[in-house]
Amino acid sequence: MFRSVHSRMLAAVLALVLGLLVVLGIAVSAAFRSLYIEETESRLLREVDDINDIVVARYIDVDKRPSAREEFQVIVRLYDAYLQLCFDSSELGRYSVYSGESGSRWAVAEEADLDSCIESVKSGDYERCSYGLLSKYTGFYTLTAMRPITAEDGGTLGVIFFHYDMTGVNRSIRSALSSVALFSAVAIAFAIPVVFLLVRSITHPISQMTKVVQEFANGDFTRRVKTKGNDELSDLGGSINTMADELNTLEAARRSFVANVSHELRSPLTSMRGFLEAMLDSTIPAEDRDTYIGIVLDENRRMTVMVNDLLDLARIESGQYKLSMSVFDINELIRRTILTFEARIAAKGFDMDIRLRDDPVFVEGDSARITQVVHNLIDNAIKYTPDGGKLTVECRPEKHTARVSISNTGAGIAKEDLPHVFDRFYKTEKAHTPSGSSGTGLGLSIAKLIIDQHGQDISASSGDGETRFSFTLKKAAKPAVKKAKEANS
Repeated sequence: MFRSVHSRMLAAVLALVLGLLVVLGIAVSAAFRSLYIEETESRLLREVDDINDIVVARYIDVDKRPSAREEFQVIVRLYDAYLQLCFDSSELGRYSVYSGESGSRWAVAEEADLDSCIESVKSGDYERCSYGLLSKYTGFYTLTAMRPITAEDGGTLGVIFFHYDMTGVNRSIRSALSSVALFSAVAIAFAIPVVFLLVRSITHPISQMTKVVQEFANGDFTRRVKTKGNDELSDLGGSINTMADELNTLEAARRSFVANVSHELRSPLTSMRGFLEAMLDSTIPAEDRDTYIGIVLDENRRMTVMVNDLLDLARIESGQYKLSMSVFDINELIRRTILTFEARIAAKGFDMDIRLRDDPVFVEGDSARITQVVHNLIDNAIKYTPDGGKLTVECRPEKHTARVSISNTGAGIAKEDLPHVFDRFYKTEKAHTPSGSSGTGLGLSIAKLIIDQHGQDISASSGDGETRFSFTLKKAAKPAVKKAKEANS
């Protein structure tokens, strides 16, 4: 019954609303009842005090007693009550009065035994209001206000009992409780659809998001979540749509990448197989075999480089490769890396411009990974620099970083391709890869991942016949070991 979030939230909110309404109804009813009864008690106690004044001023005086009795008749008719005056004096005795209209109701209580109550009142050990004192005689609930009859000199002349029928008060209280219950029922009836719509406004978008995400799981990234408003659910829907855009782009790039890599692998494999079969069936003369074996070795080396790049890319992306941070001279690292390209640079007749300071520039990073970055960027520049072109390598210290730049002359990168040169699955033919190049385009992606791991920036720019790749590294102080060696020398 409560398997869905909607049903659980609906049940929880309705239970909370019902609970609050019940508690509120009980609290209002209790407060109303208490207030109503307290007001009744206060009125009766004030009337009892007035009766005491009438008794002392007129009733104990024989000449004035008839007028006092008339006042008592007015009071009992006003309250529909029963008044008892119990005097200590045998001369005054006991006097009872009730209205003629309610005589049959109060007459049965004339024989009630109130001696114990009289003694309690005289001793001062009593409650000024007592509930149900005559109920067993009258058959209805009563409230009795009592007090001693106190003379002007402070002496006690007897006890006053003023009995009041609580039937009307209880009827009023029940009527008020019924009104509270009715209003609570109306509030509940109104709250149910409101709560239902409120809960549905929360759970329905979640259900829609769930369906869209399930479509993503099935490989359909074209679905989108409909969002409206500026609440958290709208933000979540917007985030899901953004994720879908990214997944859609990534999926398209993945397919393009798989197609490109498949082509890159299939071409050399087909070539190597053709040459090897030709040598086996003697289609290629024996004297030419060394030449074709060299071609097969070149294709094998290119495949090895490609596979190594793919492995490096996978290890870095999965977080398997942890940086080994140290402090080193970036200028020295660049010089050593350039030496590995000396033969290729000489073969293409480049104009090489190396702008490195004689003084060391110490940086913090993984020297092996940074060597790979510099190698990939220089290799990339050499591939796309025409014969006789110019290749420039520069390291410029800044306030907190050292900026390394590798630039080359040539055709450059198209404006629409420039933002994608570091995309790990971007089709290489669209990004600065000349026709017939043996590169796979993974070098730039690897370089960016390594620099990102260092928490630094890498960028590319192209214009006016020049393409420039730059990255930064955090500057560091000279290593302590080198300081010690200088001191010893």
